[in-house]
Amino acid sequence: MLTQTTTRVLEPSDLDAALAVLDREPVTNAFVASRVQVAGLDPWRLGGEMWGWYEDGMLRSLCYAGANLVPICATPRAVRGFADRARRAGRRCSSIVGPAEATAQLWRLLQPNWGPAREVRTHQPLMVTDRLPADIAPDPYVRRIRKDEMETIMPACIAMFTEEVGVSPLAGDGGLLYQARVAELVGSGRSFARLDQNGKVVFKAEIGAATTQACQIQGVWIAPEYRGQGLAAPGMAAVLRYALADVAPVASLYVNDFNTAARATYRRVGFQEVGAFMSVLF
Repeated sequence: MLTQTTTRVLEPSDLDAALAVLDREPVTNAFVASRVQVAGLDPWRLGGEMWGWYEDGMLRSLCYAGANLVPICATPRAVRGFADRARRAGRRCSSIVGPAEATAQLWRLLQPNWGPAREVRTHQPLMVTDRLPADIAPDPYVRRIRKDEMETIMPACIAMFTEEVGVSPLAGDGGLLYQARVAELVGSGRSFARLDQNGKVVFKAEIGAATTQACQIQGVWIAPEYRGQGLAAPGMAAVLRYALADVAPVASLYVNDFNTAARATYRRVGFQEVGAFMSVLF
């Protein structure tokens, strides 16, 4: 029995306790919860360690430490514990991302050792909806991407990622991990696009994280030559229809606060801001 406050790496036997923490905020935690529900807590399958923060023998907070460092239901004391562990381990992640308050505290503690960051996005509104818009018809041409269409969707995914993150997903390992992730989303039926008459992607989006309680839409992108033509809202409505019908009762996304056009589109489709994320990019 752990009687004081402490952090430790969770083991597969801690799965039920970890899921209980994740279930406290199912929308906010959808990204990590979806991975844990599939992979459990084995670091090899999960793609990283799950750190636990205990108070009086009870698991109170989590931190996912993989390609991203993600504080989960993290109290200020827990964040300090996670920062100590992260500092000792050294930076192995490409970003810190999570609820804005905990992530800001985590970055303040890590910045002297890990800084400077390539970019810090301090306020990324978290938006949710549980229904289709009444006044926007879903784009009938938006459909699931088939497994034999990887070569069709991949250039659009690379363009979106580069535009959004500021670096190419092909850097480092030549894009192997990124291509595997895209293939995983296509294979699970969670990649959607509208193609033009030449078979080129006009609009695309994915349902990136999915649990029985919530899913997260990501990677929304329109080809530059098609922007400003009113395709975004009907396209999002189409993806939302798939999400709510086939995946989860609530759909969420988070967006950069400076992307006013996207925020306006999401509001038109019925998404409402319920909180904020923060991202620190290295």
